[in-house]
Amino acid sequence: MSQLSYKPESCEELPFSDLHCHSCYSDGELTPAQLLKGAAEAGVAVFTITDHDTVAGIGELRAAAEAEANGMQVVSGVELTCQWGRNMVHIVGLGFDETNPVLGDYLKKLDELRLLRAQLISERLCKRNIPDLLPRALKLAGGGQIGRPHFAVAMVEAGVVNNEVQAFNRYLGAGKIGDVKVDWPTMEQAIDIIHQAGGVAVLAHPTKYNMTFTKVRLLVDGFSEQGGDALEISYPGVESGHLLQLDKLASKHKMLVSAGSDFHKIKFHWTGIGKYPRYSSNNPHVLSKLLQH
Repeated sequence: MSQLSYKPESCEELPFSDLHCHSCYSDGELTPAQLLKGAAEAGVAVFTITDHDTVAGIGELRAAAEAEANGMQVVSGVELTCQWGRNMVHIVGLGFDETNPVLGDYLKKLDELRLLRAQLISERLCKRNIPDLLPRALKLAGGGQIGRPHFAVAMVEAGVVNNEVQAFNRYLGAGKIGDVKVDWPTMEQAIDIIHQAGGVAVLAHPTKYNMTFTKVRLLVDGFSEQGGDALEISYPGVESGHLLQLDKLASKHKMLVSAGSDFHKIKFHWTGIGKYPRYSSNNPHVLSKLLQH
């Protein structure tokens, strides 16, 4: 199978990349070093981890890349949670300075919001006569960003549900008792903080927010108006027709395009490191900007 190719400025094919991946520092299961090894085995030449609201694993990823000395290029990455109207959306930041103090302060506030949400989730579940799962969820997070997936694992361990999918279907998914809303920063704020740290702002998996495609178009319009740089157009689960439409939206707004596996866990068989739909776009790839840095 041919690699995803983008030839907007020359006939040269850009290196194969995976620019959306999660480690144990958020809701993934593998360490940055394990992810790097998997990326190398998949033929990835440019790699990042985009953990939810934290950059804690980037230093470890860079160290692993230096130790391996296999020629793989590592860029900084993060996936910021934010609000667009009443919708929670995710903005991937790439190629920024992870030591930027303004970004550091911003991430501390997100950490506080995530901990508050976790406490509220636990309280709501307790009202359903489910044991207090917060201590176990925090332990599973391992000092990284706590999220609903950690509660899902804790629920399986406690025998509340049979598997993590059931946990989301019954308790943690959209509209369920564990779907706690918090006052996340706005999309504009997320884009701005990535820019302040010198990075590129990418709208992550636009069709995964339970919106009609008409609303997705409005989301992309808003993202562009607020200074967004790129659209993630290829990722596991995206329909081929939607991928084409997203590519057209990138053209309309003169945005870069990006792609990634959104890998979390090995048992999630529908994805894997470096695995996403292959597609040839005439829009410039985000790598064309990142590799200039």
